[in-house]
Amino acid sequence: MITQNWFKYGVAIITLFLVGCDNDKPFEIIVSNSLNIDRSFETVEIDLDLLKSDITLKLVSGKSYRISEVGSTKELISQLSDIDGDGTADVLLFQPEIAANSNKKFTVTLKDIEVHSDDIPKCYSRFVPERTDDYAWENDRVAFRTYGPVAQKMIEDSIPGGTLSSGMDAWLKRVDYPIINKWYKKELETDGSYHEDDGEGLDNFHVGTSRGVGGIAVKVDTTYQFSRNFTEYKTIETGPLRTSFWITYAPWKAGEKTIVEKKFISLDRGSNLTKFRVEIEGSETLSVGLTLHEKDGVVTTDVEKGWVSYWEPYFETELGTGIVAKPNTFLGYDKYETNAKDLSNLYAQLKVINGEVVYYTGFGWKKSKQFNTKEEWNNYLAQFAKKVNKPLVVKLSK
Repeated sequence: MITQNWFKYGVAIITLFLVGCDNDKPFEIIVSNSLNIDRSFETVEIDLDLLKSDITLKLVSGKSYRISEVGSTKELISQLSDIDGDGTADVLLFQPEIAANSNKKFTVTLKDIEVHSDDIPKCYSRFVPERTDDYAWENDRVAFRTYGPVAQKMIEDSIPGGTLSSGMDAWLKRVDYPIINKWYKKELETDGSYHEDDGEGLDNFHVGTSRGVGGIAVKVDTTYQFSRNFTEYKTIETGPLRTSFWITYAPWKAGEKTIVEKKFISLDRGSNLTKFRVEIEGSETLSVGLTLHEKDGVVTTDVEKGWVSYWEPYFETELGTGIVAKPNTFLGYDKYETNAKDLSNLYAQLKVINGEVVYYTGFGWKKSKQFNTKEEWNNYLAQFAKKVNKPLVVKLSK
């Protein structure tokens, strides 16, 4: 069941109290940054119930919200978001820029809904029936995909072109505009291929039966067990700041345990890490994996701070992958190496709390010019972990 709090980590804390609303005054909020680092491309969620407490901000047909910094007329990009999947917006998203150890005030007002073009939003996801039954998602920095039941059955029936994997594939894009539809069209309708880089990047990340970037497993004695392809999906939203969806899996066995698994996945603008909230039954711990490919990369970990990293040489360039989670859920890590094809993974061992595990996972590709060295990638993960543990704080302005 989709729960109301599935985005509760890594976004702003919403302080739900009222200080009294004067309808002659603008509705203002304060966003505070308690870290000694500048903050940007972090999504703040404002509960719509808080906005509706001011009668001047009651949503009516044809209206939406406008956010701007106090003292500025520039409108910030925002998005109404449905966080529980019931088809109704629950929160208002925006991404402020807040300097280290400081705060800013923002004004929220109503505005007329704008008629948008048919352009694909930068945060985008969809089911892809034309390529068997992939599910793919992307933002302005990274892209991912995973595989559905038709692809699994093709393998089981010995039909060419199938894929048997619950691992997460990385699409190595190096442009800030959407590429999912363009690459599938290139692969399926032209003589070109998304396995070739024509300047936008390419799909050359090998997943196989590995965990790819952030697929899960359950450890049984000295080995790891995992599900097969997803069986159902639902797109929740695509927008300028966030795309989100859920996928479910058939129950699967891990030794004597029966595992029931459902993933809620989101990706925000400006982030190299996609967020997973996994509802899990049948295990008190979960292992989140990063494929080791040729086992020639460098593992870096900081379990106390909540992150692990793998930086590897990859097709004449370099590639970093990583996992971030709250330290109170991080139990350790395992660099699991085997001669079995695709089964060598770096695992983050995470604790299941109240039937769920929340983590962030993604990659940085050197050729995209986002990260040039292992040190830059590890610093990104370390700062991301700090921000997860101390999110921006939002409260009403008095």
